[in-house]
Amino acid sequence: MRPGSTAPTAGQALLRGLRGRCPSCGEGPIFRAFLKVADRCTACAEDLSHHRADDFPAYCVIFTVGHLIVPLVLLVETTWMPSLWVHAALWLPAVLLLSIGLLQPFKGAIVAIQWLMGMHGFEEAKRRRDLEAGRGLVIATR
Repeated sequence: MRPGSTAPTAGQALLRGLRGRCPSCGEGPIFRAFLKVADRCTACAEDLSHHRADDFPAYCVIFTVGHLIVPLVLLVETTWMPSLWVHAALWLPAVLLLSIGLLQPFKGAIVAIQWLMGMHGFEEAKRRRDLEAGRGLVIATR
């Protein structure tokens, strides 16, 4: 985050991640290759190397694509009853395109969520944002 700028809201950080932009500033790219997260943002120098997205983006893509495609397959089958080669010609490309197309946005969103919540090494960045916003440690008393 640049000095003097305000911390992004949860929605802003999530949208920035979905768009493949740095969750902090929204300007620099979050990826240096298709699914390789950059170590630092080129615009604001935010450290992004702490992310631990692992297999969660792939799981989210499988879950989403399955919930989009299965009802369509069932609708087409019950309405027109096409042969198996028609199903293969329709659904294999659809599943491949959706899966590949959604993988990077989902990974960017998951990295942005981790950054926003201060997970997996992003604790220091979250602490710094909270202090700048005046939301420092509050100790509850009775």
